[in-house]
Amino acid sequence: MSGAARPKIDYVVFDMDGLLIDSERVYTDVTNELLAPHGKEMTWDIKAGLMGKPEREAAAHLLSFFPDLPPSFTIDYYLTARRDLQDERWPSVRPLPGALRLVRHLHKHGVPIALATGSQRRNFELKSAHNGALFDCFEAKVVCADDGLFPPGRGKPHPDIFLVAAEKFLGLDVGTGEMKEGGVSEEARAVRARGLVFEDGIPGVQAGKRAGMSVVWVPDANLLAVGAETPSGDEQADITLKSLEEFVPEEWGLPPYDAQP
Repeated sequence: MSGAARPKIDYVVFDMDGLLIDSERVYTDVTNELLAPHGKEMTWDIKAGLMGKPEREAAAHLLSFFPDLPPSFTIDYYLTARRDLQDERWPSVRPLPGALRLVRHLHKHGVPIALATGSQRRNFELKSAHNGALFDCFEAKVVCADDGLFPPGRGKPHPDIFLVAAEKFLGLDVGTGEMKEGGVSEEARAVRARGLVFEDGIPGVQAGKRAGMSVVWVPDANLLAVGAETPSGDEQADITLKSLEEFVPEEWGLPPYDAQP
């Protein structure tokens, strides 16, 4: 899509893990520490299928690759052990390149922004508490996977989390349902079309497009290196960037960055 063809954006919804903060490395490191004593490893081709999935669904998918793990290595064991190790490390996660500048810039210029993360609320609090310069800009406009604001099992690639963020926290009449389902009013479609989603995961890209919003995809280089099957057709990202540092706000009708000193 050329810059001239891009819609003017009125509001922005961000994913969090692996997009704004470097938390994905913690998920990878901790999982592999637990698997290593059994001679197993979560490689990126496996991890690609986990990204964006609800916690238990992702855990079940992961363990399906290792059917010869001991019977004691259950989903519940894995989730509990992983949580304990992660809790020790969340205070170490930091913003990824370009994240702080972009979020603070949009906030400064009054562009409505919200956060829509597949993280549990408790984990969001642990990841964000020491990153106030970034997360304070959202002014508590945050949707987490376990907030009860959309039905269980309707995580990404379903669009619910982005629609909830727009409706509940930004006050926009976006309606409900996926664009292809046909029950979305023309008025709601127009509002959705003025939204921009930032994502690093493939299910998140699909969710943003199913919501009827434009999507900026910032995938981890490892995800592309393993040849993960990327969305195509109506679910293809509008633009793919190597880093948030590459984003040019004015191409989307957003205020340009201030000149660097």
